[in-house]
Amino acid sequence: MPAIELDGLTKRFGDVAALRGVDMTVEDGDVFGFLGPNGAGKTTTIDILLDFVRPTAGSAEVLGMDAREDSEAIRERLGVLPDGYDLYDRLTGRQHLEFVAEAKRADPDVEALLDRVGLDPEDADRKAGGYSRGMQQRLALAMALVGEPDLLILDEPSSGLDPNGARLMRRIVREENERGATVFFSSHILGQVEAVCDRVAILQDGEIVAEDSVEGLRAATDTGTTLVVNVAPGEAERAADAARKLDVVDGATVEGDDLVVSCDGDAKMDVLTAIEDAGVDVEDFETREASLEDLFAAYTEDGEGPGADAEPADAAPEGGDAR
Repeated sequence: MPAIELDGLTKRFGDVAALRGVDMTVEDGDVFGFLGPNGAGKTTTIDILLDFVRPTAGSAEVLGMDAREDSEAIRERLGVLPDGYDLYDRLTGRQHLEFVAEAKRADPDVEALLDRVGLDPEDADRKAGGYSRGMQQRLALAMALVGEPDLLILDEPSSGLDPNGARLMRRIVREENERGATVFFSSHILGQVEAVCDRVAILQDGEIVAEDSVEGLRAATDTGTTLVVNVAPGEAERAADAARKLDVVDGATVEGDDLVVSCDGDAKMDVLTAIEDAGVDVEDFETREASLEDLFAAYTEDGEGPGADAEPADAAPEGGDAR
């Protein structure tokens, strides 16, 4: 049974179509990445899964239940970390977790949960209004983990986290998946999605334009290959001139004694042969596969969506995890 199944999901806000007949399946046990440019319809989709918004047409099933008719039963089995959430400034970390536990009829070990997300024992009884942005994000993640949910929905889970916090978040995602949970993961930091997700879907203008593993997306797109050739000192420019003469080469740049060549996937030997025929000794070479950011740009055409201006996967946003 799929953890999430969307069939012809459509949502209109007046004259604006936020979702246009979306079909998507998230299998039980997947870590599934959900990507799209701003305004693509990601938040609307998540809101429908949580029954915050009702679809205009089509259906959404979560854990085998109708997202609209069975929303209360679904919420008991969900863990949710929404983007742009608000904590209660006057409640302590402990009180936040106890509030969620009561709603889910769970009995969590509060100290163990806080420790798991990297919060200190004394943070349990501090009011959340005194938490830093990164500490608030850690607490929100702990709230999502209450009750060992069957499905985790994480929307921008690394927001506000420093590099250590981002690595911890990824480790928790893997641990939860190993425990048996399905994870639905939306983030604009594509390196993090690539690091943890089994499959991804790319949403654009309210429609799914791709759904596959990263390897499957790579095989289906003409993103080409990046070939990095290390040559003898002082020979890189001559090697670049030789490579640029080939029709199969889209571009060649010099980085020290390395030549970085963008070319067709099956053109590697042609490039190496051309360099050697020019009298340049090849010391070493490696092939780099297209990153998820490259694939995202290929599927969304202009590449102006998430990741285009994103921070590196482990960068700390301003105002992040510092205490």
